[in-house]
Amino acid sequence: MVDITHKQSTFRHAIATAIVEVSKEETIDAIRNNRVPKGNIFEFSRAAGLLAIKNTHMVIPDCHPLPIEFAAIKHEISGLQVIVTVEVSTIYKTGVEVEAMHGASITALTMYDMLKPIDKQVQIGTIKLEQKKGGKSDFNKEVPPGFKAAVIVCSDSIAAGEKEDKSGLAIISKLKKHGIEVSKYFIIADNKESIQNNALLLSETGFQLAIFTGGTGLSPRDVTPESLQPLIDREIPGVMEAARNYGQQRTPYAMLSRGVAGFIKDTLVLTLPGSVRGVEETMDSLFPQLLHVFKVAGGARHD
Repeated sequence: MVDITHKQSTFRHAIATAIVEVSKEETIDAIRNNRVPKGNIFEFSRAAGLLAIKNTHMVIPDCHPLPIEFAAIKHEISGLQVIVTVEVSTIYKTGVEVEAMHGASITALTMYDMLKPIDKQVQIGTIKLEQKKGGKSDFNKEVPPGFKAAVIVCSDSIAAGEKEDKSGLAIISKLKKHGIEVSKYFIIADNKESIQNNALLLSETGFQLAIFTGGTGLSPRDVTPESLQPLIDREIPGVMEAARNYGQQRTPYAMLSRGVAGFIKDTLVLTLPGSVRGVEETMDSLFPQLLHVFKVAGGARHD
């Protein structure tokens, strides 16, 4: 199975259809008038379809078990066809497209089984996904033209050459996947004055995004939040709340992070942990949806 542990639970929705085609009008009359010998074709097939939706992971090996929070199956007669429409919704880490298509196919197959005694020419036609939404693809945002991003590593040991930077490079790699090229990358010591001076310089030179990594913990030298907090004009508490919530589901130590986020003038400043794992998890929790902030903030400034 594909690893989805890094994904976030979001609203997922899918609609699928299947077509059951009969060969004669008498079959349609029997369906309409509930005269199919095996029983009510709509109710039986709907029940089978619902069971199929809920148990997709039991028959499709690579599908994950997930909570089905809404499912609906509808039948529409059109000529000699019965169109089956299946809707499925959940709030989870992966989509429900296969669940919807599985439900449509089993609904159609149940109808076939019930109709074959009275019509030997019944056929199941196209089974297809009509619509899907949910997941990060819904939140992908285009990077504004001329977008400038900077990554700043705050670490005494790395600045002194005693250790190699891995966290800053991990941020650069994650940003690149979202179409963001880093214009400036540098390493500084855990020094309040240096952190503040660099943040102000980036803001004054037109950087839209400045990501600081390191110095968000509880050691005496961890001063990144204290350094940047007084410079922030508009704090965005929800950003770090989302990051900590995401991290807390993976390690109980996430609650110890003191990261802050907000705008220094027109520059969005983020403070990330110093560990590679902490950086990767925080980036996964925030991007690409965080890019929406530039559209919102930009619109607010131009009103």
